[in-house]
Amino acid sequence: MARMTVLPIPPAGSYDPVSRTLDLDPRDPVFVADPYATYEALHTVGGVFRWAQYDHWVFARHEDVSALLRDPRLGRQITHRCSRAELGWPEPPAHLEAFTRYEEHALLELEPPAHTRMRMLVNRPFLSRVNEALRPRIEALAHAAIDRFAAAGRVELLEHYATPIPVQVICDLLGAPLERTTDLLRWSHDMVAMYQARRDADVERRAVEATQAFAAFTRELYAARARDPREDLLTALLASEVNGDTLSDPERVSTAMLFLIAGHEATVHAIANGVRAILEGGIDPAEAFATPEATARTVEEVLRFDTPLHLFTRYVLEPCTIHGVTFARGEKVGLLLGAADHDPARFESPRRFQPGRTPNPHLSFGGGIHFCVGAPLARLELQVALPALFARLPGLALAAPPRWRDTYHFRGLEALELRW
Repeated sequence: MARMTVLPIPPAGSYDPVSRTLDLDPRDPVFVADPYATYEALHTVGGVFRWAQYDHWVFARHEDVSALLRDPRLGRQITHRCSRAELGWPEPPAHLEAFTRYEEHALLELEPPAHTRMRMLVNRPFLSRVNEALRPRIEALAHAAIDRFAAAGRVELLEHYATPIPVQVICDLLGAPLERTTDLLRWSHDMVAMYQARRDADVERRAVEATQAFAAFTRELYAARARDPREDLLTALLASEVNGDTLSDPERVSTAMLFLIAGHEATVHAIANGVRAILEGGIDPAEAFATPEATARTVEEVLRFDTPLHLFTRYVLEPCTIHGVTFARGEKVGLLLGAADHDPARFESPRRFQPGRTPNPHLSFGGGIHFCVGAPLARLELQVALPALFARLPGLALAAPPRWRDTYHFRGLEALELRW
């Protein structure tokens, strides 16, 4: 029997149908600029493959990703079930101790029962502050930002609009000083780089330095709130208690750091990605944002069409077989959210931006117990920031081709130059 031919995968990859292996550099500039052509090709070959550059299996179909996000056989960590020695894993590198310590207490990385306990202690303080009462404050921030550049006729959106709004909102919520924004952004970017394809020794060094500085800063803030409580999230986390249980010091520190990082990173890029999609798609903003209901649908399509997070990983907690692939305990599995949100089996014309798309069961916020706790805040910020920009600047258009960041598996722009 003749061996099946290796299939080309755009932009410069290949797929071996026998081993179901994808050979594609996730840092290829053409892929970074448009991963969706690759995802389209991968859906035609089944959407289950081993990505050679990551050395683990990946699921791309919406049905699979949605189910596996909720599958108790998979988890964000595994050392709560068995030791590293049992898995044959080495101990974490000593030079990454500070970053490892942060992850050990971060809500995103935990599994039940630790995750259940911590989410109960964190949810109420956070979600009680994220509601419609925040809308006037976000509107004021959006219009103040626009006021600063409206007369210029041109702006780079990331620096002057997409970043300042979510950063100031999360700082306000937590009670973090705005004068430290530059430090917070640098620390956040350096830590997030640990999850990107470009990770190397220099990225690790910067991430450790950022973690140490960020943790020290956060402890200083908590100490100040212990002396002088305020109506902010840091004070609420200090006081959070469920059935006599409270957050430990390392848990409080990691939680505040995670909120500051996750509270702006994805939303910054969702705003910019959304503006680009609307402009390149020839969408009429007056129609897309005609009513609160239309605005909400448009925001959901922004999140589906160009989600800021494309690949989310899980560990296999117990031996299992999924779609003919047998997994051992401790193996890593990739869930390709960006491809799932462009699955033609779930979304008609997935590469077309449709503001009124209904239903729109995108997976941009994940699913299951790790569904993004910040989803209500992100939605609210997008529902304010996008219509405000288009309403205030009629004739908004691209002034230069968008430039994409080399940050896969995160999806974001380096710059978005606009004119009006």
